[in-house]
Amino acid sequence: MSARPLDRHAGVPRPPRRRTSSRAPHAAHPKLPVSAETSAGGVVIDVRAGIPYVALIARRNRTGRIEWCLPKGHLEAGESAERAALREVAEETGIRGRIIRHLASIDYWFSNPDRRVHKVVHHYLMGYVGGRITVEGDPDHEAEDAAWVPLKESLRLLAYPNERRIVGIALDLLYQD
Repeated sequence: MSARPLDRHAGVPRPPRRRTSSRAPHAAHPKLPVSAETSAGGVVIDVRAGIPYVALIARRNRTGRIEWCLPKGHLEAGESAERAALREVAEETGIRGRIIRHLASIDYWFSNPDRRVHKVVHHYLMGYVGGRITVEGDPDHEAEDAAWVPLKESLRLLAYPNERRIVGIALDLLYQD
């Protein structure tokens, strides 16, 4: 039997490729105007029988597929990120929360047919205060469903890696030694 050398990198994911271009990310579409958007939302936690649950919403993406995500939405004129996060959670899930702390902000770019968008989303750790989980109060009718999901299980359901990272930060805070 021959011994194979151990590949110490087997099973280790490769880091994302770095941009080698000196152009800004929006420079790939130089003819499209660029706009900025800011949103806020939260990881609302309710602990039941010692198990933390998080409120998630289901939305349809641009291709029509259902994706589970954290409740969030745009800031209104003159509104702080904290106030927007509380409002958006209430509108999209029917529940009220209280902000415990800022978790992280996500910063990314995307394109629409008519523009490039630089978006920042502020996420807050929130404690459940009251209300019944429902999407009936969503004024934009973007959320198709809302549910309490065990926090650890939400890592499997969330559609976006950045949101899984946000939940990971919440888990680290809740399970500190």
